[in-house]
Amino acid sequence: MQAAPIKLLYDGQCALCRRGMEQLTRRDSKGLIVPEDISDPAFDPTRYGLTAEQVRTVLHVAMPDGRVLRAMEAVRAAYGAVGLGWLVAPTGWPVIRPLADFFYRILARHRLTVSRLLGRKCDSGSCSIHSHR
Repeated sequence: MQAAPIKLLYDGQCALCRRGMEQLTRRDSKGLIVPEDISDPAFDPTRYGLTAEQVRTVLHVAMPDGRVLRAMEAVRAAYGAVGLGWLVAPTGWPVIRPLADFFYRILARHRLTVSRLLGRKCDSGSCSIHSHR
């Protein structure tokens, strides 16, 4: 586990995203996750070498060494920071990793629908994911 905090770039306008962030920060007894709301007008994705479209597409984590992790790598880093890395460790195993990455991208793309199915509403439509294709 790292000693320096990571920055987790999440969509504060998305109810599902907010809920996930709240759960992680509740478990973060050592203050190793610094949440950054990408929907905040002051948020500047270029500070991390990213575009607004990129940060809206998947979860990102900015590591203390300057690396930016995306998608399932970001999820594994966030869970690891709060001591729950063992829960998502199998998603990094060679046989499971491609499947986990595939299903994560589906979930990320359809998070608005998933949020509605779970009874949560995304605010301002910012949960909608725009494909790069």
